[in-house]
Amino acid sequence: MSNAISDDHDASYMSGGDDGQEDVMTPSELIGNLEEAWLNEKFSPELLENKSERVECVMEQLTHMEANLQRVRKGDMKASVHRMEIDRIRYVLSSYLRSRLQKIEKFFPHVLEKEKSRVEGDTSFLSPEEFAFAKEYLANTETYLKAVALKHMPPNLQTVDMLKAVPEPCLDSFVFLRVRARQDNILVEPETDDQREYVVDLDEGSQHLMRYRTIAPLVSSGVVQLI
Repeated sequence: MSNAISDDHDASYMSGGDDGQEDVMTPSELIGNLEEAWLNEKFSPELLENKSERVECVMEQLTHMEANLQRVRKGDMKASVHRMEIDRIRYVLSSYLRSRLQKIEKFFPHVLEKEKSRVEGDTSFLSPEEFAFAKEYLANTETYLKAVALKHMPPNLQTVDMLKAVPEPCLDSFVFLRVRARQDNILVEPETDDQREYVVDLDEGSQHLMRYRTIAPLVSSGVVQLI
């Protein structure tokens, strides 16, 4: 990945987009993109596709900002403003990564199974570091269960199917969302006795409370933003 980042407004960076094309963003657009990914990850019940390239770019942006801050004269009001912005970005970045690790720990067998069944060429849900963490977490969990419980059980009960033992993400939970681009004929399945299907139109800028499963593809494509 090649990129050029600074905290100058005229700077830009390049990274692979969701459609396989290169995206070019200014630093402010880069940070805004990270904040969107953070909110989606924070409020979605499942682990979303990783944004490792953009995380790396944000980290480089922070390095540039820290370097520029060192050149500001002591006592200059700009220093405190820049420091607050750096701290804010670091918080968003760490919260985003922490949310992902918490989901991996909570749903690790399902996360690994989803990654294993991924079609070649599709975007990975895990970064290489997250994949290594998930595999190690699975191995450590199995070792712990064998040491404290399973070895004391009858031979026919000394194995555990992690996919059955660990609950899956609840895709039927409800989430708040904001529509970024109008969508027509979105299929909704309300909780009624007969479970009749109907469709709704989502106007640009409108906000809704909907079942996550219904709008999961729209979150992935960036058409809606979780809030």
